[in-house]
Amino acid sequence: MVKADKTVFFCKECGYESAKWLGQCPGCKEVGTFVEEPKGPKNKIIRRNTTNSMPVTINEVKADDEERISTGFSELDRVLGGGVVPGGLILVGGDPGIGKSTLLLQVCRNMAALGKKILYISGEESLKQIKLRANRMGEFSNNLSLLSETSLDNIEAVVTETKPDAVVIDSIQTIYREDISSAPGSVSQVRESTNTLMQIAKGLTVPIFIVGHVTKEGVVAGPRVLEHMVDTVLYFEGDRHAAYRILRGVKNRFGSTNEIGVFEMREEGLKQVLNPSEFMLEGRPTDASGSVVACLMEGTRPILVEVQALINHTAFGMPRRTAVGTDYNRVNLLMAVIEKRMGIQMGDYDAYVNVAGGMKVNEPAMDLALVMALISSCKNRAIDPATLVFGEVGLSGEVRAVSNVQQRVMEAKKLGFKRCILPAVSVKSLKDVEGIELVGVKNIKEAGENIWHIRCVMV
Repeated sequence: MVKADKTVFFCKECGYESAKWLGQCPGCKEVGTFVEEPKGPKNKIIRRNTTNSMPVTINEVKADDEERISTGFSELDRVLGGGVVPGGLILVGGDPGIGKSTLLLQVCRNMAALGKKILYISGEESLKQIKLRANRMGEFSNNLSLLSETSLDNIEAVVTETKPDAVVIDSIQTIYREDISSAPGSVSQVRESTNTLMQIAKGLTVPIFIVGHVTKEGVVAGPRVLEHMVDTVLYFEGDRHAAYRILRGVKNRFGSTNEIGVFEMREEGLKQVLNPSEFMLEGRPTDASGSVVACLMEGTRPILVEVQALINHTAFGMPRRTAVGTDYNRVNLLMAVIEKRMGIQMGDYDAYVNVAGGMKVNEPAMDLALVMALISSCKNRAIDPATLVFGEVGLSGEVRAVSNVQQRVMEAKKLGFKRCILPAVSVKSLKDVEGIELVGVKNIKEAGENIWHIRCVMV
């Protein structure tokens, strides 16, 4: 009788290893995160970096501004903090069919055209399949090499021998180490593969892009430690059935986080959108109620988006509430504030809220725009299309200050808006603003009076 292989349990969040299943992880305190996997032989630790490991004082370390490599996309370079850092490990996640592989193949094309030696490794497609996808994008330089491989040992050997200027791995869930008995995509395989790729990137000073598939919850499949190990984490957002794509940086050791890049999916591939505000406002109605424009900050970039609301008497016992692009609970909270502070009955109304353009927004500065859109739809009074609204709303109905007011107002002025409703406390911080009317409001009642020019219209 053959004895069954022993198994161990791994935490999907932090990688904690245990001989038995635990309800709560002792490492990260998460509940129900342990998965069972076969126990393989202990892996030998291989040192790839043979540099002197003696400690030195911080003043002895020379660290001038690092040379960055351009990806050929100014939008992607912005998200990365100015380009790719040599030796960086970059994780690109997103839903299936969103355009992760297309984006990275175009990045390979751009970098190869600049004279860089690029290696594209795919564990999901054959070489012919990659070529068929590349034919839609135009001509490629001979500096781009393709490899269809899933064995990490073979990948390491090829990268060490060829010494490319950049490497793309598509995807991390297909890569496996032969000395680990679990299947590709498992917690132990993803963890060990990422650790090996990190050593390769740092040891050879070569940037490596990793494609990571996401779960139904919207996080990268595999252990959470994967995102902790890499230098940069990028998420591709948007509806795969629509033309727009938003690339968001959620972690960046070499730049600011929450920067976004906007792309448009076309037949020949992704095309960057250099003016996302104009793109987001394209086709918006000018005389419909429930529509208002807000200015939001994504990293260091101000972006104008259209906030839409539809209020209607419910036909059921319990009103329906739907929010797309913003927090559902925030919408319910603001409706309660409207009812309490302005006397507008909203308890028996269905409410549908949408942020046009497919963006997911959680910034508090959108509160005032949401309130005005809800009231506009409820009273069926359109808002002047040349009016911009932003500000945070508290539970007392007060309009509170937000950050980067100067950038928001200047962006609105650049796109032709004539009037801006903003927090009264923020007006003092504005300097040298001409050509746009600034209206500071202290609460949502004042905002309504200034938008519709009628006192006590909201009784």
